[in-house]
Amino acid sequence: MPGQKLREWLISHDANERAELLAQLSEEERDALSHHWRVWARPQQLAPTGPWRVWLICAGRGFGKTRAGAEWVKQVARDTPDARIALVGASMAEARSIMVEGESGLLENCAAAERPQFEPSRGRLTFASGAHAYLYSAAEPESLRGPQHSHAWCDEIAKWDNASERAMRAWDNLQMGMRLSETPQTLATTTPRNVTLMKRLLKGEKSGDVTVTRGTTFDNASNLPAAFVKAMQTDFGESRLGRQELHGEMLSDIEGALWTRVMLDNALDTSSSSSKDRELVRIVVAVDPPASAKGDACGIIVAGIDASGTGHVLADCTVEQVSPEQWARAVANAAQEWEADRVVAEANQGGAMVSSVLQATGSTLPIKLVHASRSKSARAEPIAALYEAGRVAHKKMFAQLEDQLCGLIAGGGYQGPGRSPDRADALVWALTELMLTPRGAPNIRRVR
Repeated sequence: MPGQKLREWLISHDANERAELLAQLSEEERDALSHHWRVWARPQQLAPTGPWRVWLICAGRGFGKTRAGAEWVKQVARDTPDARIALVGASMAEARSIMVEGESGLLENCAAAERPQFEPSRGRLTFASGAHAYLYSAAEPESLRGPQHSHAWCDEIAKWDNASERAMRAWDNLQMGMRLSETPQTLATTTPRNVTLMKRLLKGEKSGDVTVTRGTTFDNASNLPAAFVKAMQTDFGESRLGRQELHGEMLSDIEGALWTRVMLDNALDTSSSSSKDRELVRIVVAVDPPASAKGDACGIIVAGIDASGTGHVLADCTVEQVSPEQWARAVANAAQEWEADRVVAEANQGGAMVSSVLQATGSTLPIKLVHASRSKSARAEPIAALYEAGRVAHKKMFAQLEDQLCGLIAGGGYQGPGRSPDRADALVWALTELMLTPRGAPNIRRVR
């Protein structure tokens, strides 16, 4: 019975009926069924139908990429007795510990009758069919110069070391040796990162040379501990790290952008808030009001500066599609929560309304109205320079704010999400007030 039909047949019975049916099988039959990949796999973990040369599984951690790779190799060995398969890991140790001996690797997930013989000293696996697989390290690209293969599985290609273009040379040497078959095939499994090899393969998707499967950690939630899934959602959610490592998104930089992902990674303050409180001398709440009462979003950013002159982005309190009274109250609440010294608002973008609406909420905070005499990107350039100099820290990841920062283009223009960089503009006003506006001697205080 084909795998999908067998799966549907099993699901159609209740738990007691399945238990009775499985009890009728011999131990060998139960072992074979437990390793019948097409019964248990999700469609995304199965090789594409039709001809393909390179299959890239680009997905979040825990998606089941390694298991899909191991099962594909097993199927190749089963169907092609003369197959010569390359197993390429980031290092020889990872090729062995993850691709071969790991929980999702080749040895662990083979039925006893088809488990290959592994010779660690030779880096070779021999399958019952006669097919062979050989281990290689992407850190040693010259080891792939010369050997010939019919198939290859390359694991975690985005983490291959590309110093001196090693990753690219390893991939190219491998492909030049894929000549033992009329239809050679390479499977690459990885969590995405913005590296040269990934960009090259994704470019191949557009030309039809590479078939790409995408997925997230949460696609495999039924096979992961519920506590782990909940923790990942809580801790990382839509953060930049979560989008890359869990949702499998390829986060790239826009050419000419004032901020890059690396700059923002470097700005993240990784110190423990419980062991290292910050002494800030000033805190402000900056507001980029909607252009109209029905504006999409009101950018609200809380930032501070410490005695050393380092700026700290503390909170993104932006609200979307709310009335002036609602966003003004959000500003007042942020100012109260963070004990801000003042509110900074753009005067020619509804800023005059900020003062009146805040007063209506009972706020007595001083309000500074600033005037935009230059474009958003021109105002942002000196702030981006502060990031480059390492003078700004982010209390945590602010995914939506950082996406907007990475969309501001040097020389003018915006290519980020949404119609306007409301969050980014508020951040620029906040840090301009704190770091680029002369002030008298400040008082020092602690902030959580």
